[in-house]
Amino acid sequence: MGVGTPENLLECIEHGIDMFDCVMPTRNGRNGNIFTTNGIINIRNQRWVQDFEPLDSLTPEYSKAYIRHLFVADEMLGPIVASLQNLRFYLWLVRNARQHILDGDFVNWKTTILPIITKKW
Repeated sequence: MGVGTPENLLECIEHGIDMFDCVMPTRNGRNGNIFTTNGIINIRNQRWVQDFEPLDSLTPEYSKAYIRHLFVADEMLGPIVASLQNLRFYLWLVRNARQHILDGDFVNWKTTILPIITKKW
């Protein structure tokens, strides 16, 4: 196992693999790297200090600025929310992959979604 990046998951799915086990979503979350539907965020970066937009549509309860504050202040809630966001993202990704397989347009969707979800902020 050990397949972890969104690119890895989609590549494996395209080749018929349907079971994964990886610590990447939670390990990255604990370290401030957050997967979102708009790309990968390093929440510790200064650019998020005044960004009061939701972390992601999957986790609208918290702003990027608040999550960044939690990380900077060493509050455990920050890594917890980041880990949960990453798990939500992975579930969102594989659910969408499944739907696009059923719809018969997986390869086109994969080509379209990868540049969006792998963009680094």
